[in-house]
Amino acid sequence: MREAYYDELEGVFDDLAEITKMVEEAVQSATQALLTGDAELAERVISADAAIDSRREKVENDAFNLLSLQQPVARDLRTIVAALRMVSELERMGDLAEHVAKVARLRVPGLAVPETLRPTMTRMSTIALEMVGRLRVVITDRDVSAAARLAEIDEEMDKLRRLNFTELLRADWSHGVEAAVDVALLGRYYERLADHAVAVANRVVYVVTGDFPVAGV
Repeated sequence: MREAYYDELEGVFDDLAEITKMVEEAVQSATQALLTGDAELAERVISADAAIDSRREKVENDAFNLLSLQQPVARDLRTIVAALRMVSELERMGDLAEHVAKVARLRVPGLAVPETLRPTMTRMSTIALEMVGRLRVVITDRDVSAAARLAEIDEEMDKLRRLNFTELLRADWSHGVEAAVDVALLGRYYERLADHAVAVANRVVYVVTGDFPVAGV
């Protein structure tokens, strides 16, 4: 009986890792759609968000069943409660990828990001994708050291976000209000993706050690 219980508990984390993989694919495809103006790819990302939502519901149902039927305590209770918070963060990450795709679709046949800002936006998207990929490893392996590395990578994202604003506020900005709004929103979306990745990683640390990292969530 207890073996089945622990299999179910482990299954919750397997689902979290699978959702993270889905988010990773969504971020990659949304970014490609953004940088190439691929409306069909953007549509696929938008449609695929429903699958992430469905997987989130499964995790929530499984977790609540474990809480009600098994009445876990100590580390098991900590794991289930953390999983419920993590799946919410992961769903929001999927939503952010969807938002990127929607901006891409809105500007087709043009591109939302002006040529001069593409290097910064491309780097932000690369970091976001790297962080989601690393997060999947953190969840799968319960890797505390890898979780700490995510917080370090996030510092570069914060610097790029500030650079993004600096570029928008330049006196010689010539791309109009519409482009400025797009770039500001996109920068925010990628920054929030990184923030959520760190938050989920910190909860994995909490599951493993019983303590949040110094930076906290």
